[in-house]
Amino acid sequence: MIFHVESSDAGQRLDNWLNARLPDYSRSRIQDWIKRGHVRVDGSTSWPAHTLRGGETIDVQPVEAAPLQAAAEAIPLVTLYEDADLVAIDKPAGMVVHAGAGVHSGTLVNALLHRFDELSAVAGAMRPGIVHRLDRFTSGVLLVAKNDTAHRRLAEQFAGREVRKTYLALVQGEVKTESGRIERPIARDPVHRTRMTARLSAGRPAWSEYRVLRRFTGFTLLEVRIGTGRTHQIRVHLASIKHPVVGDTLYGAAAQPGLGRYFLHAHRIEFRQPTTGDPVVVMSPLAPELEAWLKRL
Repeated sequence: MIFHVESSDAGQRLDNWLNARLPDYSRSRIQDWIKRGHVRVDGSTSWPAHTLRGGETIDVQPVEAAPLQAAAEAIPLVTLYEDADLVAIDKPAGMVVHAGAGVHSGTLVNALLHRFDELSAVAGAMRPGIVHRLDRFTSGVLLVAKNDTAHRRLAEQFAGREVRKTYLALVQGEVKTESGRIERPIARDPVHRTRMTARLSAGRPAWSEYRVLRRFTGFTLLEVRIGTGRTHQIRVHLASIKHPVVGDTLYGAAAQPGLGRYFLHAHRIEFRQPTTGDPVVVMSPLAPELEAWLKRL
């Protein structure tokens, strides 16, 4: 990958600058690439703390980490839809999609390997069948490919923004307008590395649309549709308009005793069946703990 440093980026550390442009990779992974000579600044090797001047050309040759070994585990799964090419799983909050960042068991992948004899290998041994992801504490519908052809065709639909994804989110505060669109780029927060941000001019383009479903005193239930799938997108975008997702303390929401998660649910996904091209709509009912919390309101 080739990057060009703008003059406005002068003064930034090399590792931080790259991490903001490669949010799918951890800062430690990028630092390792730099130390091992897989990152060159104007043709020369460098070091993570190198200060950029502006105008440089940066050549990055990503090197994948050794894959984690995924093992089958007898973890219950709820299936919303299944055919010869794919399965739609109702992912519970708290379940990580695949191993990584210190999580090596109890993942959706571990459960899938126990449940299904065949999964696509396109995403590698650590992520069999995984076409897209949901955050750990986001519940709802998630697609899994059974074979490589289906995986590639579904990935093409996601890349072409043909897949329609709709979420339910309860946010803090009373949203003034009945509907709206948030169109702000998303990048890694240069200060808080576990967060993303929509406050910088740099970042990956992203848009989210919302409409009000129901109003409560101090809260608003929204239906949110996203046209891009950036890391933490809905959470970041809603926080950027001063209405963070309820319970999402990472993005400024107050802690909610008894909730144990944030209030974000992947409610509906629409796509084309990868072999026939027929339209498919899969819906996940609101998670029981979220339904109970709404009743309390």
